Amino acid sequence: MADMKQTTGHRKRIRHYHDPGHVHELTFSCYQRWPLLTNDPWREMLAESVDRAMEGHRYRLAAFVFMPEHVHLIVYPLAEAGTIDALLKAIKRPFSYRIKQLLIQSEDRLLQRLTIRQRPGVTTFRYWQEGPGYDRNFIKPSTVLTAIDYLHHNPVRRGLVKRAVDWKWSSVRYYLVDPPQQYIGLPTVHSLPAEWLNEPD
Repeated sequence: MADMKQTTGHRKRIRHYHDPGHVHELTFSCYQRWPLLTNDPWREMLAESVDRAMEGHRYRLAAFVFMPEHVHLIVYPLAEAGTIDALLKAIKRPFSYRIKQLLIQSEDRLLQRLTIRQRPGVTTFRYWQEGPGYDRNFIKPSTVLTAIDYLHHNPVRRGLVKRAVDWKWSSVRYYLVDPPQQYIGLPTVHSLPAEWLNEPD
């Protein structure tokens, strides 16, 4: 099922679907698509935030890519999973708070650039682009497997590396090793459920 966009005034809103058994591709961007995910400590902190949110909201991460200015996740729900909206908030808000505290402690000028005036006298720190990002649902195994492969090659298409396996901040190596293994500093990846690995004729 594709994502549905609704327009209220001039602002687009994305309606997230939560149908049981569906696999979701989630994409969200840094504020103004600035390349804010370019240092390893911050990327490791994001990996921790993803792990905590997946566990807390009953989802599993099937694939991911951290790009310099945006994030791709492919996830699937377990029984009694929370909503996609709640999952995204649980990833983004704690991570954003940690980054803000680091910037305050180091008196980094980036803090000022990311502090946005909402209205006179009211400001907010904004690491992530406002809004829910992009959400696509998959219902066919062939489609989700193709999406994972396409996602893993994003760094190659961008010219960041020559081979997908050379980009540390993705799940590509998980899929190249048998048996799969987890990597320190990266989010925990889980194999897709069996029904997503073999599509019936």
